[in-house]
Amino acid sequence: MNFSDLLSGSFQQGLGTSAIVYCLAAIGLNIHFGYTGLLNFGQAAFMAVGGYTMAMLVVQWDISLWLAMLVGLVLAALLALLLGIPTLRLRADYLAIVTIAAAEIVRQLYGSIALKKYFGAQDGLTSFSADFRALNPFSGPVDLGFVSWSKDDAWVVLAGWVTIALCCLLVWLLMRSPWGRVLKSIREDEDAVRSLGKNVYAYKMQALMIGGMIGALAGFFTALKSAAMNPTFVATDVTFFAYTVLLIGGAARVLGPVVGAVIFWFLLTFLDLFLSAATDDEGSVLIPEAIMTNQQASLMRFIVMGLALMLLMIFRPQGIFGDRRELAIDGR
Repeated sequence: MNFSDLLSGSFQQGLGTSAIVYCLAAIGLNIHFGYTGLLNFGQAAFMAVGGYTMAMLVVQWDISLWLAMLVGLVLAALLALLLGIPTLRLRADYLAIVTIAAAEIVRQLYGSIALKKYFGAQDGLTSFSADFRALNPFSGPVDLGFVSWSKDDAWVVLAGWVTIALCCLLVWLLMRSPWGRVLKSIREDEDAVRSLGKNVYAYKMQALMIGGMIGALAGFFTALKSAAMNPTFVATDVTFFAYTVLLIGGAARVLGPVVGAVIFWFLLTFLDLFLSAATDDEGSVLIPEAIMTNQQASLMRFIVMGLALMLLMIFRPQGIFGDRRELAIDGR
């Protein structure tokens, strides 16, 4: 077993395209859940709207990729408005129910045979990333010693981390503003905020829209990293993985989603590579077949990560950078 290869592969995923997608999704959830106390279980819906709008407009209508992205952001904001109007005046769990249902409805809609002409059904959409790749500053593969990416992947990684940096800066500025302080007050006691004359409903709606638009950015990179958009890319578990990323790093912390995404994908990849190597019949078997087979190794990583997350919630529920008080959930 070559541990240098294990670490290299783990760092490559921890800093790579998948970590970027989940980091952006978690930044949006951080505005919803961490700062405002909104239980959005349908971040995958905003990702789907962003990614599919961008891909469909380029493929079907031959619109510029950048204009298509702008339309995707607008539609993500409209989706937040649509979901928020009937739910944000009610208890927090109603928003959770509506958003998780909306995510599945959107996914089934994009995968529908009836709309295959527009969205490609289960085959998805391709051939829309030419404008993005035309701006690629790299002429060949990028090798940093401990990680390496192909030319196209390196461009997605560079653009992704720059986007994450800009989003973190935006969140930092917003949460230092009076607007952000109102959001955190709503999370703590929205009745007190309402008694001071603030429109709690409007603030919640604004937070839902901004977080949803950042989720649409995650959808853009979901499509660009594979040069394809498919319903399986925005399944329900995407939202829960994003929550895992947020909880690991710490809710209501600007850099929480960044640290959480890197750690989550590093550990998930390391466990996959380690357990696969430890049960490989062609190498030195560290784990006997009676305990675990090579076919079971890829699933075992999720079990181990699940146990680790349970222990984290028991002994440090606020995450690495978080504050326990930030996780108080008011179900009103």
